[in-house]
Amino acid sequence: MRAIKYLFLIVSSLFLSNGLQAQSQQADLILVGGKIATMDVAQPEAEAIAIRDGRILSVGSNRNILKLAGESTKRLELNGQFVTPGFIEGHAHFLGLGGSLMNLRLADTKSWDEIVDVVEAAAAVAQPGEWIVGRGWHQSKWNQPPQPNVEGYPDTASLSKVTPNNPVMLSHASGHMSVANEYAMRLAGVTKDTEPPAGGEILHDKTGRPIGVFRETAEELIAQAYAKDEAKKTSAIHASETLRAIQLANQDCLKNGITSFQDAGTSVENLKILKAAADRNLLAVRLWVMIRDSNDNLRAYLPRRKLIGYGNEFLTVRAVKQSIDGALGAHGAWLLAPYSDLPTSSGLNTTSIESVTETAEIAISNGFQVCVHAIGDRANREVLDIYEKMFQKYPSSVPRRWRIEHAQHLHPDDIKRFAELDVIASMQAVHCTSDAVFVPKRLGIRRSGEGAYVWKSLLDSGAIVTNGTDAPVESVDPIASFYASVTRKLKGDVTFFPEQCMTRMQALRSYTIDCAYAAFEESSKGSIVPGKMADLTVFSKNLLTCPDDEILDTKVLHTIVAGKIAYSRKP
Repeated sequence: MRAIKYLFLIVSSLFLSNGLQAQSQQADLILVGGKIATMDVAQPEAEAIAIRDGRILSVGSNRNILKLAGESTKRLELNGQFVTPGFIEGHAHFLGLGGSLMNLRLADTKSWDEIVDVVEAAAAVAQPGEWIVGRGWHQSKWNQPPQPNVEGYPDTASLSKVTPNNPVMLSHASGHMSVANEYAMRLAGVTKDTEPPAGGEILHDKTGRPIGVFRETAEELIAQAYAKDEAKKTSAIHASETLRAIQLANQDCLKNGITSFQDAGTSVENLKILKAAADRNLLAVRLWVMIRDSNDNLRAYLPRRKLIGYGNEFLTVRAVKQSIDGALGAHGAWLLAPYSDLPTSSGLNTTSIESVTETAEIAISNGFQVCVHAIGDRANREVLDIYEKMFQKYPSSVPRRWRIEHAQHLHPDDIKRFAELDVIASMQAVHCTSDAVFVPKRLGIRRSGEGAYVWKSLLDSGAIVTNGTDAPVESVDPIASFYASVTRKLKGDVTFFPEQCMTRMQALRSYTIDCAYAAFEESSKGSIVPGKMADLTVFSKNLLTCPDDEILDTKVLHTIVAGKIAYSRKP
């Protein structure tokens, strides 16, 4: 009798064990009937995916994945739609993106006069003394030069006339130049005798009067006046505005298929805000953050401050950011030879070589990656030199994966150095097609062809090239960057040095697995492999096979983060 009872217990336990095992294999969500680009060399293509507990459970055929469906499993019928690992925004500004959606958006303006009209309308409903802030203008994309102008940039006297009661600060699309009205300059204490900070310029007319245009670090003169007034707001107002910026950035990313976001420069103070948001589960996309602050603050803050997968894997902080020059559009990129359209200038070194080197030393001592903004060929060479010296001084058997952010214009001799030094070129393909209308004017045809946005040359040399948009400089929409990567086409079917086009697969890698690699995250994201995060993007067209002219028509249908459908396009 005892033996029979014992046998019954064994059989019962086996049935229970098998039942629990079967239950543990049931998916929370399955996607079936798709064209799936896994970015996994062992299984490049699939029809279906099973997800459980926010992770990829299995990848394969419809038949095999359907076996993992239980009574509570949700099912997403793809009907041939194209699925990729969740797209990773490789370089942008999260709070800046959200903030830009709360201010005047000037990217589509066609003239200075149009901007004056937009600001005048905003001033009509603003309270006296209230700042009017906007971003996105670009003088090289206007229908005609403003009159009067200095170096092609507007004299803001006309702006001052329509805004006598409000300070105005309007940032260039690049973020490397601002215009301000007389009210704002008065608050900032700017006069004809004001000296610009190192790495910046204040533009003046022939009489020596400042026209209201501030290049590179000189922007801070106006920004500090703005910050002083912002500091008068209550903590409750600040908290409300920041929360709104986070919400808007979340929404904009998700509707564009972005599941991870590499934030290119957040101060120590703003990092505290993001950490608090992660604590409250307010981050809808995964942030990988570069800290950008003074060397003194970095030295004090970095020890024991590295965060890996904080807040349910929605916040990682493991890099620092510096800028060594400005932007081509604002004549601020630091060049080896003068600008073709401004022979008196070779651009600006906005942060000293000594300071960038000091930042690198601090990063090494705390185990952080280094990411330096460099756009001009002189800037890129100087950063590569700094990196090379650091690697020689502090040898390591572990790859550091240091990055150059933008790497827009390179001297041909420096292209191969990225691969040789294992430096990642963190680029934004849409900058090429957006800027190509003025790049040949800035650099001339020879320099443009040899070194401007040379993704293919970098890839051929063995370098890692990642992709992004630099939002809010450009829209966070990855489709425009993907299209630029593989066609380099401007409006009117003009192509900017097509020999530098990426292949479709190279472009897809630059937004997925290579972007993950650049953040030390390739083991958890960037490809659709069992065990990795269930972050996916579903597109209306197959980005690997559709005709070039259909890429820009591609829509994001679903964005899945941590195994949950975070966004679906309305029919």
